[in-house]
Amino acid sequence: MTNQLQQTIEEKIKSFLDAQEIPLAPLKWTPIPFSGEWGISTSFFQTAADEARAGQGGGKPVPQRAQELAEQVKGQMGSVEGVSHIEAMKAYLNVFFETSDYARRVVDEVLASGPDFGRGAAKGERVMVEYAQPNTHHSFHIGHARTTLLGESLARIVEFAGFDTIRASYPGDLGLGVITVLWAYEKFYKGQEPQGVHERGQWLLKIYAEATALLEKKENETPEQTAQREAYEAERRELYRKWDAGDAAVRELWRVTREWSLEELRDILNMLDIKIDVWFYESEVDGPSKVIVDELIAKGIATDERPQGGAVIIKIDEKLGMAKEKYRTAVLLRSDGTSLYLTKDLALAKVKFEQYHVDRSVYVVDFRQNLHFQQAFKILEMWGFPQAAKCYHLSYGYITLPEGAMSARRGRVVLFKDVADEAVRRVLAVESEKAPDMSEAERQKVAEQIGLGALAYSMLSVDNNKDIVFDMDAALSFDGRTGPYIQNAHVRANSILKKAQAAGYELRVTGYDYELTKHEIELIEQISKFPAAVEQAANEYRPLVMAAYAYDLANAFHSFYHAVPVLQAEDAKVRDARLQLVAAAKQVIANALRLLDIQAPEVM
Repeated sequence: MTNQLQQTIEEKIKSFLDAQEIPLAPLKWTPIPFSGEWGISTSFFQTAADEARAGQGGGKPVPQRAQELAEQVKGQMGSVEGVSHIEAMKAYLNVFFETSDYARRVVDEVLASGPDFGRGAAKGERVMVEYAQPNTHHSFHIGHARTTLLGESLARIVEFAGFDTIRASYPGDLGLGVITVLWAYEKFYKGQEPQGVHERGQWLLKIYAEATALLEKKENETPEQTAQREAYEAERRELYRKWDAGDAAVRELWRVTREWSLEELRDILNMLDIKIDVWFYESEVDGPSKVIVDELIAKGIATDERPQGGAVIIKIDEKLGMAKEKYRTAVLLRSDGTSLYLTKDLALAKVKFEQYHVDRSVYVVDFRQNLHFQQAFKILEMWGFPQAAKCYHLSYGYITLPEGAMSARRGRVVLFKDVADEAVRRVLAVESEKAPDMSEAERQKVAEQIGLGALAYSMLSVDNNKDIVFDMDAALSFDGRTGPYIQNAHVRANSILKKAQAAGYELRVTGYDYELTKHEIELIEQISKFPAAVEQAANEYRPLVMAAYAYDLANAFHSFYHAVPVLQAEDAKVRDARLQLVAAAKQVIANALRLLDIQAPEVM
């Protein structure tokens, strides 16, 4: 549906009901499947229900009153350019459009709006999306790619839908895992430093796996092995104590090695065209989080059981007077006074709300933290932050390997850089055969666009709540529901337009007052759905909606490409109309790909 025509219809409906002093509930339009005409439909059930609650509407049953409103609106709509007829049926208003006029409006709006086609009006709310936050002193693996691509795609979608959007990352740079790497580095590798951004990060992961193996209790270990392991554990704990006490040498080692991890992370984000606006660090909110605990104790929200040897806790269900257990008991400080992830997330949320004036906060974190975020959001609500109602945990499932789960502790992970390099290498091999005349620089650029696009789509085209068994061959397949399949639709559209330009044809304003083929109808319909897909994906926080839409649009274009002559059309007017349709399709494919953090190549 074109925005302009829909707005015209809505304004007429609102004007009529305003004159009758009837408050109009928000209209929710749904497309009517094409059956000779395009159309849209909306109901007046909500408006009638609101009237009934207010003691208005003449006391009529809601369905009867809703049908009456639909009939009254139909009678007052008058003529609207582009509308063929209107029906009022079962409380729904069905608006049908003149086929040729509707097709022209859709294509014209795309070509006039270009990259902004489908962009929503400003929503007046600020959203912070928090993602791309692996622990430091590790290396970026394929599992981290899922949260990173989910977060970036969501940030692009909500921003495009009209929300003021801030991208945030919250790397875990604190904790026993970090200290484990520092201990092993200082004990076994002191003074060593591999050269290269990714080599350093990957080396830290290797050290972590080696250290974990040394510190892990083994079956049937000898007394000597037990003594050695316990000595190592004592050294690690002492190093942690020194870090906590602010020991200058330990803090400097931590700072330098942390930067190695962050440098690798920034390079990968740059590779994926991701620009983080705000960097938070776990180490920075540790102190403030303990001050917050004191405030929650003073407010009577938290209970301090440390004098009895316990912890600082919040019995959330009990505080809320809930009969059934849902939120359980949350621990804010251990008995030794150390904070937990929950404590620091409360401090981070306070910064988001007060310093960055965030209205909505989306956390892209795996499903294991479901209870954690339920507790955090409820505590924020009890604490008095109204934004808590608009905090959202975008959870996602595991990424496993065909041979089983990944484990950084055991060094069994698939590094993202290795996968990306392999993807580009495979595409280069294909491009060298298919496009031997392409320059080396252009071939490299296209290979990167296609390879990274394949990886991104393999992550975004699966429901975020489902696990992914990562298979290199499946991810890089160019058939079916893949990134390259969608990119190829853009390339084909571009090829037609380049040939038209070479033949001297121009994109002229024309119309669609000829009998459209079923493939043209399907393509126009898919193009028209893009703004609604943007709104749905943004409202539901689901990049999958956009991934599915992009495939459907590409599929419609591929079918059109194979079945409908464009440059070979017998009638020049039909040729010009189809060229405009191709240009519109190319633009919307590019827009959809951009929201998925996938580039739209001109050639393949």
